[in-house]
Amino acid sequence: MGKKPKYKHLLVIRLSAMGDVAMTVPVLKSLLQNHPDLSITLLTKNSFAPIFKDLQRVTVVHADVKGEHKGIYGLYRLFSSLKKLKIDAVADLHNVLRSNVLRILFKSVGVPVIQIDKGRKEKKALTRPTNKVMRPLKSSHERYADVFRKLGFAVDLTQDMLLSKPILPREIASSIDASSRLIGIAPFATYKSKMYPLNKVELVIRDLLAQTNAQVLLFGGGPKEKELLDTLASKFNNRVVNMTFSVPFKAELDLIANLSVMLAMDSGNGHLAANYGVPVVTLWGVTHPYAGFVPYNQPLSHSILPNLDTFPLLPTSVYGNKFPEGYDKAIDTITPDDVVAKITDLL
Repeated sequence: MGKKPKYKHLLVIRLSAMGDVAMTVPVLKSLLQNHPDLSITLLTKNSFAPIFKDLQRVTVVHADVKGEHKGIYGLYRLFSSLKKLKIDAVADLHNVLRSNVLRILFKSVGVPVIQIDKGRKEKKALTRPTNKVMRPLKSSHERYADVFRKLGFAVDLTQDMLLSKPILPREIASSIDASSRLIGIAPFATYKSKMYPLNKVELVIRDLLAQTNAQVLLFGGGPKEKELLDTLASKFNNRVVNMTFSVPFKAELDLIANLSVMLAMDSGNGHLAANYGVPVVTLWGVTHPYAGFVPYNQPLSHSILPNLDTFPLLPTSVYGNKFPEGYDKAIDTITPDDVVAKITDLL
């Protein structure tokens, strides 16, 4: 492992969406496994704390960027409270305006800060409409790991850094058919351009139930999504259960860990499942697995892409927020038959 790192207490900053936060898990697990004297303070949203419940020596601190820690003065208050924790180095896995303010403040008191290289130039080359450079870029997992390596820590993602599968909680086991194989489906994403149409999700479910003895569990993240998934589940009796808001997030993670397979978009649920070694089938719209957001330890063959002959400019965006007219329909060209075939093959 080479020279022993001089830092004992790291502040790790990862403030963004659930998928990005979930991707830090295998990296932090390797970091902690290789450095038993290290402790980590993770700056993120309180709601994400259960994601790290299986990692020892990780303490989650809430960044209330819409309230107490809003604006320059709020960030200074946050810095003042973090400084009391005797942080001796900072790993910024976000590299945005807020984390840049914290970087300046920590550097002003002599605390070293390393920021993630997001690879913006090569991602732009991947998504531009002309002279596109179609090649796999470094994964976000490796970009996170590079930050810690620059601080002198050993991180090895070639070994499996999966979380242990927990026992299914009783409050969940009583509401589903735990004796069946469980297929999770998370059809939503931040942007519509990354969402598989619900009428096609319905066809996927119909064929899966016809071909397997599995139970399908639906996952969503908001009141509107719950309403839509309730309607969908009602068409299939008790063989399809909508889990949205049915149990606390901690228990939902335990359920996800016990799935036989997860069908997700380019979104957070796929990353949560992958951390437990669940096979994850991902559907891609205007984004692309080459951008580096493939769930941890999942082969590229688990990614299903739109028809590139019909939509030759793909990918047009890293996050799903930029696309030419009509390209938000690209994901529609993925056939339910292809999705069902991939899932049943994994089962």
